[in-house]
Parts: sequence; structure tokens; C-alpha cells
Amino acid sequence: MIPPELFEFIESGVSVLVGTRDARLFPDGCRAIGARVEDNGAGLTVFLPDATSAGVRANLEDNRRIAIGFSRPADHRTIQIKGAVTRLHLADDRDRECIDRYRVNLDESWSMVGVPSRFTERAAHWPAWSAFVRVEGIFLQTPGPGAGAPLGQESPK
Repeated sequence: MIPPELFEFIESGVSVLVGTRDARLFPDGCRAIGARVEDNGAGLTVFLPDATSAGVRANLEDNRRIAIGFSRPADHRTIQIKGAVTRLHLADDRDRECIDRYRVNLDESWSMVGVPSRFTERAAHWPAWSAFVRVEGIFLQTPGPGAGAPLGQESPK
């Protein structure tokens, strides 16, 4: 379950990277183009650009396993969510609104660390796929003490 204090972080302009694996445990990943917390934190929808996510989608169709990293460029605050994709389909108009909002927020986030807007504007984003993830684990991945620990079990600083 995603705690409410992470909802805004996940839906903001953080960098979102998705990791999957195939049946032989070979990894594949892509940059996602936003996420939306669902079901009061029991799940989330992550958006995958069609142009860059073919391998990821094939893995999700095969085994449903996913890891998603959410990282804020300004301070490297990072969490990882692991789970199972229970629905995968082409994104709709409601999803497009979320993706467009994310792109504006990502541009702002990246500009704070010197990334020009032209990179955000060029990022593949539409058409996209909507992947609903049932959350099974959340981990702190911010560099430093406690990185890798389940959320709420970080070692003291």
C-alpha cells in the first residue's frame, strides 16, 4: 500500500523508470511518462510510451512483474515500487491528461538541474500504454544509509 504522503511525490515531475524481466531473467526497461496513484494507494497506473516500451510490454504480458523507480532530480530522493501488472491497454483521454500534466512537471523538475526543455519536449509520450500495478512492496532507494530497505524500515541516519 502506498502511504498517502507519497501520492504527490509519485504524481509530480519525478523521473520514472520501469524495469521488467523476461522468462530467462534478462532485464528490459524504459522511461515512463508519468504515474497515477489508484485505489487509495493499493495500486498505481504507470504510462509507457508505445515507441520505447515494446520489450517491457512483452515481458509484462509474459510474467506481469514490474519494478518502478521514482527519483527527484534536485535531491535524488528515490523510491522503488514492485508489483504485478494486472491490466495493460492503450492509454485513453483521461490518461493523456495525466501524461500531459506530468510532462509539464518533468520539464520544471529537469530545468532545476539544467536540462533544457527541448529534451522533455522530444521525449516519446504518445501514443502510450496504461499499466495498472498492484503494489506489493515499496523500497527506499535514496542514496545513503537505508537505501534498499523496505519503506518504513530504513536504518537510522
